[in-house]
Amino acid sequence: MSAKSAFALIPARGGSRGIPGKNIKRIAGRPLIHWTLRAALGCRHIQRVFVSTDDPAIAAVARLMPGVEVLPRDPATATDTASTEAVVFDALPRIGPCDDLVLIQATSPLLTSADLDRGFALRAAADATSCLSVVREKRFLWSSDAGGLGSPLNYRPTARPRRQDFAGHLVENGAFYLSTCAAIRASGCRISGPTSVCEMDADSAFEIDEPVDWVIVEGLLARRRMGRAAGIGLLICDVDGTLTDGSMYYGPEGEALKSFNTRDAHGMGRLREGFGIPTGVISREDSPAVRARCRKLGLELAAHGVQDKVAVARAWCAKLDIGLDQIAFIGDDTNDLPLLRMAGFSACPADGAQECRDAVDVVLSASGGKGCVREFCEFLIAARTASR
Repeated sequence: MSAKSAFALIPARGGSRGIPGKNIKRIAGRPLIHWTLRAALGCRHIQRVFVSTDDPAIAAVARLMPGVEVLPRDPATATDTASTEAVVFDALPRIGPCDDLVLIQATSPLLTSADLDRGFALRAAADATSCLSVVREKRFLWSSDAGGLGSPLNYRPTARPRRQDFAGHLVENGAFYLSTCAAIRASGCRISGPTSVCEMDADSAFEIDEPVDWVIVEGLLARRRMGRAAGIGLLICDVDGTLTDGSMYYGPEGEALKSFNTRDAHGMGRLREGFGIPTGVISREDSPAVRARCRKLGLELAAHGVQDKVAVARAWCAKLDIGLDQIAFIGDDTNDLPLLRMAGFSACPADGAQECRDAVDVVLSASGGKGCVREFCEFLIAARTASR
């Protein structure tokens, strides 16, 4: 991670015309803006994430993501004719000093933390001031003059290349723009000076402006679902209501006893031993019974009496040198929601709280303490196997 400070800014106004309320409309199971917020929050180089909005509903949904800060937007920058640079300069005096600013488009849900990390790395390697996201298109471009006569721009018709031999051209996809704050202030522009390019998947060329775009992008996100599950590098489990059924039993001396399912332990063992995926447990309670179970399972990672599960997950990611987007997390209740929303892939038991079932990637058929963790492990194993 760079020693420099970097902040992310996501403009999101409430007056969308093509798709009313699109920034908080659910797409592939999540509010649209949550996809880019997850990417920014999971980037190893970004310390703070801001959403600039004029809409209280967008502000409320943005704040559901842990660590997001909301900036009330000047109405003058929320009109149909206002430039994005106007939003940037409205925000800069209020976010505090930082070295770099990443401008992220809320309507680019195919952006990932890995894309942003790569953008920082490419800019550093090129010793550039700015970096922007692009896609490669293999199209033959033409221009026309006032009389209607056309001229080829990027090829010669007499030597028309085959597609596999054609480099094509790079096109901005609008997902992100990275630059130093000093350069932004000096130039008045989101990018300036020597600029590197970060090439993203061709699918990311789609921006959500019209209803047809929504359908296409939702299909692309659904197609990526198993890929996200296959890329997991750490499984984290909640305890009460997940590894147990949530029941509490008390012994004759008043000690708390809990019931665990052996099948869950076997699933976690398969992930560790067969696929090298470490497993961990985060529990809000600090129970001798849970500590004993963790020792029995030989878990690499265990945290007890935790109120902020996201903070623990971040620390484990740093230890394992992985991103938050490589975490799989299973939880069942509202205190699990922040990490369920942040994790690369999330699940909850069949009897999980409704808020959790609405937030996760997969609702399992088994209930808490009845093999739901084993079911989730088998899901992750199937995804990993299919990707090979």
